Amino acid sequence: MLSAFVSAFRTPDLRRKILFTLGLILLYRVGASLPSPGVNYHSVRHCIDIINGGNDAGIYQLINLFSGGALLQLSVFAIGIMPYITASIIIQLLTVVIPRFEELRKEGQSGQNKMTQYTRYLAVALAVLQATGLVALAARGQLLRGCPDNILSDQSIFAMIIIVLVMTAGAALVMWFGEQITERGVGNGMSLLIFAGIAARLPSQGKSILDSRGGLIFGAVIVAALVVVVGVIFVEQGQRRIPVQYAKRVVGRKMYGGSSTYLPLKVNQAGVIPVIFASSLLYLPNLVSQLTQASAGAKSSWWQKIIQEYLVNPGNPVYVAIYFALIVFFTYFYVAITFNPEERADEMKKFGGFIPGYRPGKPTADYLTRVLSRITLPGSIYLGAVAVLPNLFLHIGGNGGAASQLPFGGTSILIVVSVGLDTVKQIESQLMNRNYEGFLK
Repeated sequence: MLSAFVSAFRTPDLRRKILFTLGLILLYRVGASLPSPGVNYHSVRHCIDIINGGNDAGIYQLINLFSGGALLQLSVFAIGIMPYITASIIIQLLTVVIPRFEELRKEGQSGQNKMTQYTRYLAVALAVLQATGLVALAARGQLLRGCPDNILSDQSIFAMIIIVLVMTAGAALVMWFGEQITERGVGNGMSLLIFAGIAARLPSQGKSILDSRGGLIFGAVIVAALVVVVGVIFVEQGQRRIPVQYAKRVVGRKMYGGSSTYLPLKVNQAGVIPVIFASSLLYLPNLVSQLTQASAGAKSSWWQKIIQEYLVNPGNPVYVAIYFALIVFFTYFYVAITFNPEERADEMKKFGGFIPGYRPGKPTADYLTRVLSRITLPGSIYLGAVAVLPNLFLHIGGNGGAASQLPFGGTSILIVVSVGLDTVKQIESQLMNRNYEGFLK
């Protein structure tokens, strides 16, 4: 593997891509630790100590995990990539409802560029709303239970507008970072930024578990994490290979086809996207509840109490059930919009390919749909189980230390391992194109 790294860095264009990716990730981490103007840093640290030592961090800890600790620090990149992820969910859902979006998706690269532009506009609008809500909660001392109300040094309208603009600009810059990594670097940009945020917090959270729970519990957590890593790698590598044969055909004076290959369908066809979508969607009701309560300045209504009771604490069984259901739903949804059996069947028919035992065209599409649905079911259950099992264990053993153990939970391990495997495979494919030995043997 080390020799493969040497080969990768000896290739000028691949070396530039890797260094470009690492440079943008470094800038992202610098912005995640840079406080916004007008934020009282000591009060912010006090608020974070409450989260690390308390049991009511809830959904904030999960979202703070995706931002690499930037959310509750009210840093320049406090909003992070959550607006872009939420905008992507909304646009993809509207693709099924609005015919115009469906037409754009079928237009190829030009239509995809237009959809990306819509996603950017919506992401900036959501960043403004989220930054406004975050600043309003911080100004009223309601960012988290027990946090001081002097997080903002200057609570004038002008000062808070400046903070909102800085956070919105930071969210737009993070979105640009992710797109640039995808286009000019290595791997998926948004996933790598989440990966960097989670990986950056693992050492400190590990030390926190070691100091608070002792070496025995810390060792048990490490062993459990390694078991989950092995299981995730095993499932992520699993695939169903559907045999495909191509008939011989004559084009001009040359004969093509007559070969046998296979169509790989992964057990986890959707990757880690459903987990990210479900986590971001669970954050929205709590944000709306907090904004409504902050603006009204009155007692919580019945629906706000329901949200606070069932949609905030990751150890609550209702939260776990909803989280699991959302992951299953988004797994099927994302697979449906990224893999079209009819298009694959038409492509095989166009080039003279067929699946043995099935006629080209609709019978082939129906067969692919049936196989894909059967594979997606265990894949979705696998994603949901890995994501929610640590929360169930925390609920069975009590909520104490939930905030400190969450980064070693299934969601973070699933994201880190999946993104790491995908990035390594992309580097390996580029190495193979240059006849170098790859990472995976």
